[in-house]
Amino acid sequence: MKYSLFTVSVPEMTLEEAAQKMKEYGYDGVDWRVTTIPTDPQILAEEPSYWRNNICTVDIEQVDKIADEVGEIARKYGLEVNALATYLESSDSLEKIEKCMIAAKKMGCSRIRVNARKYDAEKGYNMLFSEDVAGFTKVQELAKKHGVKADFEMHMGTIVPSASAARRLASYFDPKYIGVIYDTGNVIYEGYEEYKMALEILGPYLDLVHIKNAKWVKKEIDGKEKYVADWAAFIDGYADFEKVFRALKEIGYDGYVTFEDFSSDVSSDEKLKIDIAYIRNIVDAIWSGDK
Repeated sequence: MKYSLFTVSVPEMTLEEAAQKMKEYGYDGVDWRVTTIPTDPQILAEEPSYWRNNICTVDIEQVDKIADEVGEIARKYGLEVNALATYLESSDSLEKIEKCMIAAKKMGCSRIRVNARKYDAEKGYNMLFSEDVAGFTKVQELAKKHGVKADFEMHMGTIVPSASAARRLASYFDPKYIGVIYDTGNVIYEGYEEYKMALEILGPYLDLVHIKNAKWVKKEIDGKEKYVADWAAFIDGYADFEKVFRALKEIGYDGYVTFEDFSSDVSSDEKLKIDIAYIRNIVDAIWSGDK
């Protein structure tokens, strides 16, 4: 089992600061966040945040040009570039998708993230599914051309929130070129299936595992109390990591697990340190037969 960090989780750190911390705490790889860097002065004046003013981000507009530089940051700290985690979808610019694959190749990285479509009730699932099949057919050709796999993430709000839905889409493609990212936190929001069964459903398409946590909490919305999903610390959510890693062991998965932590109880630095220690204890006990 190897451990990586998705840099969306450390928005106030530079790429080099994050890599240095990853080396210090024993991570093996890095999943670089790759998207458009904001230019709006109002956003840039904000405190760093996960999805707006995130400093630990590689500019997608320049990613192919700065690939050697970004790859060198990882190498300097003994990290493998595990993934380029873009926010592109299969319907987006093929030029941008190809640019990211070229950058990944330069960094010695074997995969990029290209997501499935968001669910749109006006269009309906069947039309969106057909469009994604068409989109990923083109993405698969780029993956064959460059030898870089394209993974879509099981994600709430998309047409692939569950393993069953993800396998249906993935089954149209060759698992050498199109894979699935299983996410322990996203399925708490939407799409949970028993861990081992979900992994078995994904079969050869399981290419990467994201680990994070979430829980359902009661909040007042529009004057009414409702239960809504919210992010949680690794030790405080609904994800059962012992079951997750036992299932991963039983199906023979020995690839990367990528950490994400959107909880707010402690600093990013502290989360980097305590999360990997917590998961290592679980994994070591399961692999040694103590759990």
